[in-house]
Amino acid sequence: MSNIRTQFRTISLIGMPGVGKSTVGVILAKLIGLEFTDTDLSIQAREGRTLQDIVDSDGYLRLRSIEESVLLGEHIQGRVLATGGSVIYSEAIMDRLRAAGPVVYLRADVTTLKQRVSANPERGIASGADQSFEDIYNERTPLYDKFASHTVDAVAGSADAIAALIVQELYS
Repeated sequence: MSNIRTQFRTISLIGMPGVGKSTVGVILAKLIGLEFTDTDLSIQAREGRTLQDIVDSDGYLRLRSIEESVLLGEHIQGRVLATGGSVIYSEAIMDRLRAAGPVVYLRADVTTLKQRVSANPERGIASGADQSFEDIYNERTPLYDKFASHTVDAVAGSADAIAALIVQELYS
């Protein structure tokens, strides 16, 4: 695995809120020697407020607009990116991520995701208030499938195990 860093300069993680993109991303970055960026944190740092504050005061479409602006301006080379769950609504972002390197969809079943998200209700999910979590899941899943170059089962073990699965998927 000596050439791991040079093979891919950017690896993007996509998937639903609660799937473990940030947790797995940190471990993956350590395993392969890249920097790690959580784009939700980049958005919060730029805006000076939480994602939930943005959704509450400006609406979910504004959050998606800010997300697009941040991701199109963010330095992404040499990084593992944990993206926001709504990143797949922007063709421009997805074109940029796919051009930069593999896009890995961390997939989990809706029941597991609901349990994880309900443990942290202040997540700032960028969706309409009239949409249930299942509605969001059903709307987004085909988009994750469409944009992913690789798909990994995110409930196949611990975060360390998932990161190892990604390495195996990308480098074997």
